[in-house]
Amino acid sequence: MSKRFRFFIVLLVLAISGAFLYPTFEWYFLIPDQKIDLASGSREQVQMYAKTKAAEVSAELRAMVAQSPDKEIPAEYDFLITKAKENYKLAKKELPKVWTVEAVFAGFTGEGEFFAAVEDYYRSDLLAVKEQGNSIMQLGLDLSGGMRVQLSADRESLAERLEREPSTTDMNEAVDRAMEILTNRIDKFGVTEPSIRKQGDSQIIIEIPGAADPDRVRSFLMGKGSLNFHIVDQEISQEVQNFLNDNPQAMVTGEGKIRGTDIVPAGYIVRGYYVKDSYGIDQLQRYVVIRQDAGLDGGRIQEATVGSHPITGKPVINFRLDREGGDIFFKLTSENEGETLAIVLDDKVKAMARISEPIRESVQMTGFDRQEANDLALVLRTAAMPVDLIVENQQAIGAALGEDSIAEGLMAITIGFIAVIVFMLIYYKGAGLVSDLALVLNLIFIVAILSAFNLTLTLTSIAGLILTVGMAVDANVIIFERIKEEYRIGKSADAAVKAGFRKAFWTVMDANITTFIAAIFLSQLGSGPIQGFAYTLAVGIVSSMFTALFVSRLVFDFGLETLGMKKLSIGWRK
Repeated sequence: MSKRFRFFIVLLVLAISGAFLYPTFEWYFLIPDQKIDLASGSREQVQMYAKTKAAEVSAELRAMVAQSPDKEIPAEYDFLITKAKENYKLAKKELPKVWTVEAVFAGFTGEGEFFAAVEDYYRSDLLAVKEQGNSIMQLGLDLSGGMRVQLSADRESLAERLEREPSTTDMNEAVDRAMEILTNRIDKFGVTEPSIRKQGDSQIIIEIPGAADPDRVRSFLMGKGSLNFHIVDQEISQEVQNFLNDNPQAMVTGEGKIRGTDIVPAGYIVRGYYVKDSYGIDQLQRYVVIRQDAGLDGGRIQEATVGSHPITGKPVINFRLDREGGDIFFKLTSENEGETLAIVLDDKVKAMARISEPIRESVQMTGFDRQEANDLALVLRTAAMPVDLIVENQQAIGAALGEDSIAEGLMAITIGFIAVIVFMLIYYKGAGLVSDLALVLNLIFIVAILSAFNLTLTLTSIAGLILTVGMAVDANVIIFERIKEEYRIGKSADAAVKAGFRKAFWTVMDANITTFIAAIFLSQLGSGPIQGFAYTLAVGIVSSMFTALFVSRLVFDFGLETLGMKKLSIGWRK
């Protein structure tokens, strides 16, 4: 493998690492705290802010048009110029040389379009920040705090599922199972490090690192096990919709009936069909009538993955049923060919499709945005909640450690890392500089890879990362000592380096492969922090092997072959 190709691989890995790390860097250092606070609110709060801001900007610019129409539009509103340009071109009007407030207003057909453009800008901006917050490296509860959610198990829902009054044992088992499911949903990779504990007989306390975002709570509570498939009666649905249009005061009850009338026959219920708006908020489109008995229960779903539709590109959920579920679904779709099938999630119709042919095991669902599809697929993979959970309280919490303890811990970790760097530099001289470069790159690669898994950075995990990097020195030490042995017996610098790396290769590989095997077993058998440690260890091993055997060798070859160095600087005694 040529040096140029190896150099390209290192640059490629660095570029990928930078792409993983940039969202975190931008979040903590470039995005204003005020915008982060706004984006951390619920989608309803984001909607309220965007509409309020749009009203303020519209009023401000209208006032500017009335007072100074020839004034150039302020820089913070340049985003309106892009939309105005499009409208000018569509209307085949000449673009103004200077974009004054009057010229910008003239690029819109009316107040409604202007207001929508401003609202769309602030909506997109905040929702982009909100989405970015779900894919960054969070600081742990000990460093920056997070949010505390108090959940309460609904005894009535458990009684309904058991079809009897639950005993204390039933409630304890249901709450314990709910805690296990919550852990799997929140910490699917074992690196988020939430605190989930039981309080009393029926309460669960969750503490999650990061901003107190209500939408995050909804994402891991969504589903509650009530994902079902129902057959739609189109004829009765039309009758009900006509009745509701003629009687807007009529109310649809939680039981799926219309208060004050028996228009809905026995065996059928009314459910709302919802579609998410541009803010990701469910909006009622119309009511449909479905058979009360579910044709298939979501508990039959064995595997769920998220993909994209080959034609529309929209998110789809592909899932596979167990054998019995496949038989039930095949019979359901065979008997109702030509009818409409509704996917009902938490008593909301989320999608409907016409049954064109019998379906057995592999099913595809549409009608969800990307985030909702990912959340729903996770819910389906982690099983249904055995009991409904009610959010009783949600609040932000401060860092578990005091500022002094955090500062002292970070200082100790920094000193330890610098000590390793300095030792290698002093003991191995020029080769120590190569080792230090490899160690710094190793740290970057490890953090970048773990960032892709939404690692939560606690004081302990920082120490663990530094320890992993420090242990990676061992590979460099083995290689350097082999090179020194070859150099002492009179081999040239180039020959000593080649022989040293060749002879040290299997020694380094053996030590790391055995540790990697242990990490694999830990990741499969462990859970929570143990699984997170296993992932971190495995990533650290792979990264340290890459930097020690690949990056370090590249630097040596570059110095000896490209720069023409004849001597090695690899210690005080040759």
